Amino acid sequence: MKSSGSTLSSVQRKLRLLNIPVRLFGESNDAVFLRFIGIERQRIDEGADEFALGKDNVRNAEGEGFSKPYVLGGEEIGDGNKGMKDEEKEEKEKDDYMDGDFKDDPHKEIYSYFKGLLKQWSAELAARPDNVSRTAAGKTELKTQKQCKDYIKPLFKGCKSRTLDDGQVGGILKMVHFCKAGEFVKANDCYIDIAIGRAAWPIGVTMVGIHARAGREKINDNKVAHVMNSELQRKYLTSVKRLMTYAQDKRTDVDPSKKVR
Repeated sequence: MKSSGSTLSSVQRKLRLLNIPVRLFGESNDAVFLRFIGIERQRIDEGADEFALGKDNVRNAEGEGFSKPYVLGGEEIGDGNKGMKDEEKEEKEKDDYMDGDFKDDPHKEIYSYFKGLLKQWSAELAARPDNVSRTAAGKTELKTQKQCKDYIKPLFKGCKSRTLDDGQVGGILKMVHFCKAGEFVKANDCYIDIAIGRAAWPIGVTMVGIHARAGREKINDNKVAHVMNSELQRKYLTSVKRLMTYAQDKRTDVDPSKKVR
């Protein structure tokens, strides 16, 4: 028994393409042809159902218009933000936050500067030719950029909610101003102050009586290393340093003596 115009070898080849066993245990040639015919009929029926479903969806979309949400492939899609993915919505909200004047708004200025650097870096990586992006160095740079984007999200969230520590806001704002002015050495010094701190570390016995030593008053909040407070802060400060390095590499107009090497 043979299918119309089909030989055993052609049937077996088609079954392999469909990732279906060519021959079951103890199956004869006739049984192979019968099984193949049944599979073909099932695929034709499924294709007809999908085609009918697609026609109904298109008809509904044309009848209701694109201004109203309609069902396509089991997912509700509409106009504007309703058809966006969560990430696209988040990006749009971030872009809206970047708009406006941030002259007297340090949170928005910090957010706008580092967000702009991230976008510029991402666009630069996307514009690379394939022979560059597929190299080991190209893949490493893309991985670094994605990691930087993920790690700095808590900083962006803190800027939008204005929940960042005042000491961190002041230090990061100084870094932004120095980077804009091309003073990357001074910006790096501000980063060290935030990440490592300049707190006086007591050595030996510090409390020998009821009176505190005079040196202890030098240990204050504005000299504490914030990078040691939590892993979250360590990550976004690392991303801030990477973006500073990226901005430094792109500023060809800055004197090399003002750059960190």
